[in-house]
Amino acid sequence: MEFFSGAISGTEKDKAGNYHEKEPLYQLDCIDESTNTMQYLNALEQKGWLHWHRVGGKQRRIRFIWAHWTAVIEQLDNGEKYAVDSWYRDNGEPPYVQRLTEWQRRSRFPENLNP
Repeated sequence: MEFFSGAISGTEKDKAGNYHEKEPLYQLDCIDESTNTMQYLNALEQKGWLHWHRVGGKQRRIRFIWAHWTAVIEQLDNGEKYAVDSWYRDNGEPPYVQRLTEWQRRSRFPENLNP
């Protein structure tokens, strides 16, 4: 979904992370990324294509003065929440998925959820 919307919106060159010295016009920050990812997940949920999860909104973590945002899904059978974080990847690449509690601790993304 991000690949196609990037071509339409002019953000198809978006790279992972931020570039503090000179932000290109097409570069998205974590607020943009989490908002877009949440909207994509909402569209999937409205179509009935999320069978084991529901969209849980956005969450942030704060470290010193920096905040970082992510979209969240919640597992239906046990309520476990997962971060769906596309900020770490280039446009169109699959987002990283991680238990929200681990994401809030800034743990490494697990390989079994992120092949």
